[in-house]
Amino acid sequence: MKVIVITGGSRGIGASAAVECARRGLGIILTYNRNPDAAEDVVRRIGAAGGKAVALPLDVADVSTFPAFREATVQALATTWGESRLGGLVNNAGYGLFNPLGLVTEAQFDGLMNVHLKGPFFLTQALLPVLKDGSSIVNMTSATTRVATAGVAPYATFKGGLEVLTRYMAKEFGERRIRVNSVSPGPIRTELGGGLNAEFEAQLAAQTALGRVGEPEEVARVIASLLKDDSAWVNAQNIEVSGGYIV
Repeated sequence: MKVIVITGGSRGIGASAAVECARRGLGIILTYNRNPDAAEDVVRRIGAAGGKAVALPLDVADVSTFPAFREATVQALATTWGESRLGGLVNNAGYGLFNPLGLVTEAQFDGLMNVHLKGPFFLTQALLPVLKDGSSIVNMTSATTRVATAGVAPYATFKGGLEVLTRYMAKEFGERRIRVNSVSPGPIRTELGGGLNAEFEAQLAAQTALGRVGEPEEVARVIASLLKDDSAWVNAQNIEVSGGYIV
């Protein structure tokens, strides 16, 4: 059975991706940082629908914990699925920050970099030995890398770096037939950056060709398709899922 890791799988796009991937027959190891109850709720939802999932703690900003996380992943694979290798990885964990360039602190800058670029880089490196040949990696980036939106410069910068890293991963992992793609959501109804109030949602909807913000499930379906063999010839690509944001 193909088992995948989804970081930040306790809420938002990560939780929706976990549920959708399980619905399509994948085993799920989802990670959480501060909210084990939310993670276990996702595990229960997947179990109630006939799937299998395990929730493991992980701070993507702390590279020193990655070897222990790899060992916990290997143990979960053996105990829950009788498997020894992963079939995929979704680097999804993240958070938002709205702050003009002139006010961004070094701590805020470093925090965003650690979660959105350094973390995915070294977590992928740590899990690479337990990824099956022919598996799939999905890196979550952002439509903010294509447009300039005031107040999100550090976030967009590191997401842009992850988009570039995606192509390099695809190149270097190609000899093992490991596909690597990125998915760039536009405005989505999640808690990222504090969520959407009615005024902000209306503003974003007005900037989107389809006239609304997206739902996490709409992004989740794209993530799931990239992890399945349906997308076996899709590699080194960035796929924007934004409804036509600022076109």
